[in-house]
Amino acid sequence: MISKQEYLDLFRMSIADLDKTIAAAMSKGGSWADLYFEQSIFSSLRLDDGKWSSSYTEDYGVGIRVLAGEKTGYAYCENTEIEDMLRAARAAAEIGAGKPLPPQAVGKCPGKLYGMREDWRTADFSMQQKFLSELNKKIQEREPRCRRIYSSLYWTVSNIMMYNSFGELTTDSRPVGSVSVNIVMDGFNNTVGLSFRTGAEMLDEKLCDELVAKALDGIDDKLKAVQPEGGRMPVVMAAGASGILLHEAMGHAFEADFNRKGTSIFSDKMGKQVCRKGINIVDDGTLPGNRGAGVYDDEGIYSQKTYMVTDGVLTSYLHDRISAAYYGVDPTGNGRRESFRYNPIPRMRATYMESGDCSAEDIIRSVSKGIYVKDFSNGQVMIGEGDFTFYVKSGYLIEDGHLTAPIKDINIIGNGPKALADISMVANDATIDNGTWSCGKSQAVEVSCGIPTVLVDELVVGGR
Repeated sequence: MISKQEYLDLFRMSIADLDKTIAAAMSKGGSWADLYFEQSIFSSLRLDDGKWSSSYTEDYGVGIRVLAGEKTGYAYCENTEIEDMLRAARAAAEIGAGKPLPPQAVGKCPGKLYGMREDWRTADFSMQQKFLSELNKKIQEREPRCRRIYSSLYWTVSNIMMYNSFGELTTDSRPVGSVSVNIVMDGFNNTVGLSFRTGAEMLDEKLCDELVAKALDGIDDKLKAVQPEGGRMPVVMAAGASGILLHEAMGHAFEADFNRKGTSIFSDKMGKQVCRKGINIVDDGTLPGNRGAGVYDDEGIYSQKTYMVTDGVLTSYLHDRISAAYYGVDPTGNGRRESFRYNPIPRMRATYMESGDCSAEDIIRSVSKGIYVKDFSNGQVMIGEGDFTFYVKSGYLIEDGHLTAPIKDINIIGNGPKALADISMVANDATIDNGTWSCGKSQAVEVSCGIPTVLVDELVVGGR
């Protein structure tokens, strides 16, 4: 546990320095200002057919933001020398004057969400090499048809300190570790990964075996997969990783900045029924060890579990401080940024649908002709119109209520609000996928997603 004084020492700051910088940032009449200090250590280790490569970098600096009404001034320094910070603060202050930001509730502490029993920064490097070697060896032994195996370990530890014109000082130390493996066979290429907010203790035999199982899951079916006929048909989305469609096609449209600007298809639907009763859609930053978890967001607001859709009704957008002030509500802890070089904006964390009241088998049995999707990739979404297209990584035909031929090379095409409204069955198997998901929205942040098995009555399947 690092004390607040240790964070101040790390960034060579005193409270007087912080107040002086805030005053410079507010000197042109700004309505609110905050400082975001970051020290991040990044490391990667790769094993590609017996060849090793690695990298180790450090990033350090401070971002200075000034709000003037809905206008934002932003500047950053790649050091924390007080004179450089004051120059950056005065540059951000040029945004001008605006209506003061009202006092905002920071929420309640969600508790201890992550930690490092084995600190990545001091962990035994040979142990990390041993893990990747064992991972590649187990895959090759179980599947000798692999022509190439490429595995990688990526970790980062970020020390964060935030201070604002309300006088709130917030600190956090955030670890994340990710392991991925790519296998190449004749006519087949598969990449899988797992990621958690934890220390090097995650590199155990259980994680290794789980990655091996994921990498080789359904290999024979995938090798003989065919492209099916296309058309409009029911689509069953499997529990877990297919929740990326929920994230992309619906979650982004619930982010408050898109709605505040009127560019989201959901901007006029607050309090309205957007899908069937019984469906609940959540964005949650409080799942212990989850890649999308955070004790605080990047504005010093405690993370929380936010119901965007409750019993089929749109009940909340995802808010940062700006959108919360605009709508007259409390922030939801979704103000996030890639680093100190970026301005925070509303972003998802772990976005998922809660379980329903039937089984996955019930859903499959209800479909006479359709497709079952296990994994999506390469999605594109138009936030304003809600239209989306996703490439299906793996799946099966459904014929007379049974999974039959494995399928490949198809796209799923639809409209987010319509697809949401067309979900007619939700299974009781909600699953969070712990993959190495990152979300791009002009800047990258770690996220996760999940969904139970669901039936969408009709989507366009782009096949033969």
